[in-house]
Amino acid sequence: MCLAIPAKVVTLKGSLAQVDMMGNERVVSTDLVPEVKPGDYVLVHAGFAIGIIDDESAKETEDLLLEVAKAYEEGE
Repeated sequence: MCLAIPAKVVTLKGSLAQVDMMGNERVVSTDLVPEVKPGDYVLVHAGFAIGIIDDESAKETEDLLLEVAKAYEEGE
């Protein structure tokens, strides 16, 4: 199973983007989505932005991931 995490593009330098991934900053490749721009939300998997998503979808996915993490911590 694969998991892609939503991240907001902060800056771009060539085909590399500095992204904010739920409060953690990372550098990812944008080779698969060359039309990305600062402010966009992307799905990140294995160091690559694999698609652009809207703000609402990004927030919904982040909320679900936080819910799963909370349930794991509580032993559910």
